[in-house]
Amino acid sequence: VLDSQYGLYAWPSAVVLAQYVWAHRRSLPGRRVLEIGAGVSLPGVVAARCGAQVTLSDSEELPRCLQSCRRSCLRNRLTHVPVLGLTWGRVSSELLSLAPVDIILGSDVFFDPKDFEDILTTVYFLLEKNPHAQFWTTYQVRSADWSIEALLCKWKLRSIHVPLHSFGADKEHLASSSLPGRHTIEMMIISLAQSEGT
Repeated sequence: VLDSQYGLYAWPSAVVLAQYVWAHRRSLPGRRVLEIGAGVSLPGVVAARCGAQVTLSDSEELPRCLQSCRRSCLRNRLTHVPVLGLTWGRVSSELLSLAPVDIILGSDVFFDPKDFEDILTTVYFLLEKNPHAQFWTTYQVRSADWSIEALLCKWKLRSIHVPLHSFGADKEHLASSSLPGRHTIEMMIISLAQSEGT
């Protein structure tokens, strides 16, 4: 857990987002899904098992996380799922050549405040290319001192809070962890401010 590549652990936020994906499984067949900061890829793997066309991604600077994505695909017999190195805030050929997406997944990507703007820059780029797409994201509340509200405004994005009880993820065994400390998980759906969404 103390490894510098945090993506090698299935955090409680991933379990909660996977539960949300499962709760919406009937709408997923044929939908194009991109998971960013995928790490062990639990939400993306669930989406792929539910019939979505999934692409997994993590930072090109974290080869162990990319290998973890590939390992998750192999263990789940998902040999058709591509794994890409996409670094938040960086315009790369991989980002520019991405196929259209309907849903972007990101569990606990809002971990380190220094990355927040890079994450939202990348999400904004993807939503601009795919105006009806949505970013489904879960995060663990680690500090009352940070918020992404100002950045959402700056990037002309809007968010809708999704209560965990609305998709059965408020159960202790889903949103908790054996790690020390508080583990409050929140979920939101982010879209372009002017978009009506899907």
